[in-house]
Amino acid sequence: MLNRITLPALALATIASGCIVYESDYRDQPVRRAPPAVVNYAPEILDADAGCYFDRTYRDDIWVFDAIVDDPNGPEDVIAVWADVYDEWDGSLVESFELFPTQHDPYHWFSDWLGSTTWLICGYDLYTVDIVAYDQLDAIDVLTIMPWWD
Repeated sequence: MLNRITLPALALATIASGCIVYESDYRDQPVRRAPPAVVNYAPEILDADAGCYFDRTYRDDIWVFDAIVDDPNGPEDVIAVWADVYDEWDGSLVESFELFPTQHDPYHWFSDWLGSTTWLICGYDLYTVDIVAYDQLDAIDVLTIMPWWD
């Protein structure tokens, strides 16, 4: 008689304990894939210009630096453009100038500087200018040009 009472009580105790068994198989798990690789392309300087002219209003030379820069990752990937002016007589870097994106065209970068605030001499014919564009992952493009003057 003890067995007849013990067996149902044991079964009831097992059910009432709240024990839940989950069955799983590794094939039920989702396949985890690596995120896609980030592909970064270097910016491309499509066109550039540098030069100086005398401005009668300021009674000073004005140096202008201008660049059209594209990037296969989009124009917002370009974070900086600089104009590095070298003296080819001795190969030394004379000065670097930051260019800024224009408000209406994200591909157009520009800056101008009063000659009296620079180390440059308008009309000196041994300057070369490296226009250098940088993107967010430090890829670069360089275009070397000769400056003009009026």
